[in-house]
Amino acid sequence: MRLRVRGPQGMTNVTIDDAATWATLKHEISEKTGVPDFDLKYGYPPQPLNTESIDGAMKLSDLPVNLDGEQLIVMPRNIQAQLSNPMAGTMQPPEVVKPLPPQSRNPPPAHQPGDFPDQQPSSRGRKSKPGDVESDPPEIPVPQLDGVMILRVMPDDNSCMFRALSSAVLGSALDGMTELRSVVAQTIQAKPDFYTQGMLEKEPEKYCQWIQRDDSWGGGIELSILSEHFDTEICSINVQDGRVDTFNEGRPTRCILVYSGIHYDVCAVTPYPGADPGSDRKVFDVVRIEGEEMDGGALTAAKELCKVLQQRHYYTDTFGFDIKCNTCGTRGKGQQWAVDHAKETGHADFGE
Repeated sequence: MRLRVRGPQGMTNVTIDDAATWATLKHEISEKTGVPDFDLKYGYPPQPLNTESIDGAMKLSDLPVNLDGEQLIVMPRNIQAQLSNPMAGTMQPPEVVKPLPPQSRNPPPAHQPGDFPDQQPSSRGRKSKPGDVESDPPEIPVPQLDGVMILRVMPDDNSCMFRALSSAVLGSALDGMTELRSVVAQTIQAKPDFYTQGMLEKEPEKYCQWIQRDDSWGGGIELSILSEHFDTEICSINVQDGRVDTFNEGRPTRCILVYSGIHYDVCAVTPYPGADPGSDRKVFDVVRIEGEEMDGGALTAAKELCKVLQQRHYYTDTFGFDIKCNTCGTRGKGQQWAVDHAKETGHADFGE
């Protein structure tokens, strides 16, 4: 039996024998998440799993709910204690600060997607309780599209941008990640006069090797390349300030990503709250007539969704948060300090 478990410090995987007991699974979850006493939620939308009614000696194969392949959300019973003393997440500073290719009609985004890798939730600067957005997802009605706009949250790993975009343009958040990384590398290799070392701030060959690793994050360069490859407009909304950065603007379709400072999620229109994610719509037709743009209200709804996320502090202030170098103990403020410190010292272990 394989499970994905999301705790206060991020996502982890659990593999356990079907013949194991419920008590064994609870112990494994506690060990993996560092949470000794917790409640669980499962399914989508997340619903409580009545753990108190399950005998510890019960085999997992005999549970009333089939947990194989499920994602469990761990809700610490002593939430205030968890929030007042969270485990410090670590950040790997970027090897490059990625510029936006000049063919884009938009200036480089203020949030510079991809400047930082994804972080564990404790490092995101979100003041809402762990799992808040997933357990109580905001919903914005979109009458013209016969549904509601919601946020599909991506796992906290360095592939969140690739997962989010893949789920929209390929219909799979997992299987398409490798394909998207390969597209980026092939495009860079095919245009050596454009994607130079000066643009990439890294030798193109090394950049291509780096971006195809599972632990390498994507940003402005990747979004520009992939928007052109799939001939679609990609809108990236910054939760903190509501700014919309558009890649490959003017195409007949668009998808909408949400950028929370160090993480990407994707917007989706679902027929009704709690509907199977398989019925999501993540690519929207865009009609432009005499300067007016119509997409069924998708972008407007996504902006409203991000206002709710902003109110819930679903973002990290990458310019204002306090950072400590875990290697030498030096402290600073904001991502640029971390970048400068990393270049000067070679240190690569930071915590918020």
